[in-house]
Amino acid sequence: MITGLITIGISGCEQKLQPHEGYVQVTGGKIWYKVIGEGPGKPLMVMHGGPGGRSCTSIAVYEAMAHERPIIFFDQLESGKSDHPNDTNLWKIAYFVEQVEALRQKLNLKHFHLLGSSWGGSIAVEYMLTKNTDAIASVIFSGPLIGTPQWMKDSKVLISRLPQAVQDTINKYEAIGNYTVPAYLAATDTFNINFNSRKKGPRESVPECEGVPGSNKAIYNYMWGPTEFNATGTLRDFDRVGDLPKLTKPILFIGGEFDEVLPETLYYFQSLVPDSKVAIVPNAGHAKTRDNPADYIKFLQAFLAEVEAGS
Repeated sequence: MITGLITIGISGCEQKLQPHEGYVQVTGGKIWYKVIGEGPGKPLMVMHGGPGGRSCTSIAVYEAMAHERPIIFFDQLESGKSDHPNDTNLWKIAYFVEQVEALRQKLNLKHFHLLGSSWGGSIAVEYMLTKNTDAIASVIFSGPLIGTPQWMKDSKVLISRLPQAVQDTINKYEAIGNYTVPAYLAATDTFNINFNSRKKGPRESVPECEGVPGSNKAIYNYMWGPTEFNATGTLRDFDRVGDLPKLTKPILFIGGEFDEVLPETLYYFQSLVPDSKVAIVPNAGHAKTRDNPADYIKFLQAFLAEVEAGS
């Protein structure tokens, strides 16, 4: 793999991205990024979930597309290899949107695809609604958080599909606001094995994650809440569903068959965006790159190829 910094021509023309990694200065510190792949297609920028997730867990999965195009990953501020200032004043969605734009400028991207996974979908939709989108070729919303109220509705449906005893435990401790008792934690584990990642057994070792800090629970709890299905943090009123009709770029909504974002919700989102597409990854929960990476990547490849064939 080639390392080092890319060179931007004096003319400002877009240069072919080479595999490398580096840092970009943003408000509050530096964010780490990595580029893999040298294929001829337009670059794909991938944004991880969270808040407080990290990129390293899925880099190897996207390598299956590296012969087609450059793929750009970055750890958001407070995550992974990026700086962790632990400043709650920066834990606002506008600052995360700023990080996308800072990286776009750093890499001199004139035309690229944007993929937001889970919470990364919130950043993607906010970017599309608040920034100049001339450089955007398409947007992929992967199991996206586009509106917290809709996410909460989906969560209630999913909880209703669990055994009654698990439902009762979740509802009991949600009602009294006790999220740390063993019974509640066990019930949330049942929710997660059904709808987050359905892959059984211990998680495999990920070489890319060696030495990388794990998920940042502080920012997750502050912005989201104690569990995937209970938003008590600053994102509890986040809602861009009503703004989806304003999106004019090619759009793919992709989710797992058993995702935390219901397939019918993705089809509802599709109805709001003219000519957008939906893909449902079979035998996968929210963690599609873990549960069924082959089909997930296949859907992405087909969508990107179609967009570029028509551009």
